[in-house]
Amino acid sequence: MATQQPATRPANPRFSSGPCAKPPTFTLDKLADAALGRSHRAAVGKAKLKAAIEGTREVLDIPADYKIGIVPASDTGAVEMALWSLLGERKAEMLAWESFGSGWVTDVVKQLKIDAEVKTADYGQIVDLASVDKANDVVFTWNGTTAGVRVPNADWIADDREGLTICDATSAAFAMDLPWDKLDVTTFSWQKVLGGEAAHGMIILSPRAVARLESYTPAWPLPKIFRLTKGGKLIDGIFTGATINTPSMLAVEDYLFALDWARSVGGLKGLIARADANAQAVFDFCDANDWIANLAEDDATRSNTSVCLKFTDDRIQDGAAFAKAVAKRLENENIALDIGAYRDAPAGLRIWCGGTVETADVEAMLPWLAWAFEAEIAAQA
Repeated sequence: MATQQPATRPANPRFSSGPCAKPPTFTLDKLADAALGRSHRAAVGKAKLKAAIEGTREVLDIPADYKIGIVPASDTGAVEMALWSLLGERKAEMLAWESFGSGWVTDVVKQLKIDAEVKTADYGQIVDLASVDKANDVVFTWNGTTAGVRVPNADWIADDREGLTICDATSAAFAMDLPWDKLDVTTFSWQKVLGGEAAHGMIILSPRAVARLESYTPAWPLPKIFRLTKGGKLIDGIFTGATINTPSMLAVEDYLFALDWARSVGGLKGLIARADANAQAVFDFCDANDWIANLAEDDATRSNTSVCLKFTDDRIQDGAAFAKAVAKRLENENIALDIGAYRDAPAGLRIWCGGTVETADVEAMLPWLAWAFEAEIAAQA
């Protein structure tokens, strides 16, 4: 029974799933070189935006013939840009097993009203990936941030597919090995695995996606912030640093710092190793305690970034209230901040384990989780 408070505290209690913890070496003076008060169209602004694009290509090992653009409105903006610009040429398959994937279903079925087959699974489960038809466009999240369930691999994506794959990878990029040859459109935001600032999204297009953009015109009007083509040709400037609207140069500087930090820990391989170690500490804790479990039902689909947990003790009378009380107790002790489950998800906790989190902090936090659990069981009684 963990009735006494543990002696060791995490050095950094930030385990939020977004915005996520800054890199461990971050300080505000790292942003001193930001091009503040300068136009993003000036040489200095364009150089920094181009460096952000090419740094992304380098760290993620994105093929040279893939286009990388900085776009408005975070990952949401990037995904919706892809949906509005590319879908409708053929039938779509919408795969959803958590709230953000369900949001893309709403966009496609209720807003765009295109021919789509919707495949869903409950929180903790995943859809039958083998059933995807290679003739269709498919939209899916690589890692379900609010369910902690990810696709185990890309074997289900056909090399000779006719449709496009549109992948929301916002809590997967920089923590999971994304197979670029299987992905035609990939999106993410700076505020996730690298701990960047919010409001900017990234969209990555394969040559197949570019060909679709230049050969197909959607039936619906496109707002300015969604337009990737002009006169039937890709607006190439978007993918060299000429952003659609004004970016925050302070946020750009922050992202450049995060990319430099990523290089310092071994690039993509180092980032994946850090996330894996963090998540494994939580997995081991669940294995050692029968009152808590991973929300993901299949070990092969467990996320290594947004690790979602559920309480399984029969003594718990009100699951939602209990989980909130545990999270609040840990927040009050400054042990773990913002770890409550997502509002649409089952009651429980969500612990961010991306690469900017130190494994030592995860390991220091977990005994406190046991303490908070026992304290709430006692308080409930």
